[in-house]
This record gives sequence, structure tokens and C-alpha cells, in this order.
Amino acid sequence: MDKVAHVRNVNIEHLAKLTQLERFALWITRHIGTMGFFIFVLSWTALWISWNTFAPIGLRFDAFPAFAVWLFVSNMIQLFFLPLIMVGQNLGARHSEARAEADFEVNVHAETQIESILNHLERQHELILKIIERIEK
Repeated sequence: MDKVAHVRNVNIEHLAKLTQLERFALWITRHIGTMGFFIFVLSWTALWISWNTFAPIGLRFDAFPAFAVWLFVSNMIQLFFLPLIMVGQNLGARHSEARAEADFEVNVHAETQIESILNHLERQHELILKIIERIEK
């Protein structure tokens, strides 16, 4: 039998290869894609629109019904987050490919081991048949 092959931890390898900017992109991707962030954006939008619709006229800072400042800020947030999300997704895909490669390596090793075991069992089967033949004579 072969020695047990060293199983590599692809997750640790992937994290070790990431730059600080890539780690930041992954952090953004993980946090933006949550219900918490959605609720934050929904609340911020509702508060902004409510304030600029119902607050005393002297305290409003973004004119109803256009909400030009809100549109500008929202678009700026989107312009900054979309490329970061795409970078995070690309990094996630790279990690997924590394995991698939590691799985393939494990499967190939397992197939080799299984083949060896099957050959051994076939040899044992042949020997058992020979023993039975001798006993029956």
C-alpha cells in the first residue's frame, strides 16, 4: 500500500495568497450581500425620503420630489461598490477553482487506493478458491 498522501488545506493556501486589497474586496462582498446591509439601505432611504418630504421646509436639504442629492449619493455608492463586489466574486471563483482542483487530487488518490484494494481482494478471492478446491479434493 502507498503512504497516505498529504492533504493540503486549500482554504489556508487561498487566504495566504490574498493581498490586503483583495481581503478588503472580500470583506465588502461578504457584508454587502447580507440582509443586514439591505435593511440598513432600506432604512436609510426611508429616513431620507421621509425627512425630505415631511420635515419642516426649513430643515429639508433634498427637495421633494426629485431627491437629487439622494440619487447622487446612491449612484456614487453603487459606482464604488459594484467593482469591489465583482473583484470579490472573482476571488471567490478563484477559491472555488482551487477547491475543485484539491477535490480532484483527492479523488484521483482515492481511485488509486480503491484500485489497489480491489486488486488485493481479487487476489484473495483467487487464493480462497484455490484453498476450497484443495479442501474439496
